[in-house]
Amino acid sequence: MALRMWASSTANALRVSSSRTHLSPALSLSRCFSSVLDGLKYASSHEWVKHEGSVATIGITDHAQDHLGEVVFVELPETGGSVAATKGFGAVESVKATSDINSPISGEVIEVNTKLTETPGLINSSPYEDGWMIKIKPSSPAELESLMGAKEYTKFCEEEDASH
Repeated sequence: MALRMWASSTANALRVSSSRTHLSPALSLSRCFSSVLDGLKYASSHEWVKHEGSVATIGITDHAQDHLGEVVFVELPETGGSVAATKGFGAVESVKATSDINSPISGEVIEVNTKLTETPGLINSSPYEDGWMIKIKPSSPAELESLMGAKEYTKFCEEEDASH
């Protein structure tokens, strides 16, 4: 048990995931211990979208949570509200800063991850699984075309990190 706890805390400190993702990506790209999953779309503001049928799940990327540090509070919209592409729909507060969360696409909020109210750290430990933020019914699925794929987002992050 102690060994498992040590391994888990070490993996978390190194931003290495020891669990399998239910998103079942075909490919996971990694740079500096930040994961970028194939099969998702990414916004330059560091949010991800997984579009399945008539539902799109949205969260912040592993890269974003890594830069934020320990997340201590999450503000999310109400179910039934709407979100607009590139506009803020909530906020994430970490020990370092508070950051707005922008929606990569427009739509109606059909579900909010209420687990984040009690356990905001899910965003750090599982940004693509348990740390998702909202599910929406997209009003304009064509907006997905303007987002980056995994390779483009990885390159974007590398260039952004190099410029800082």
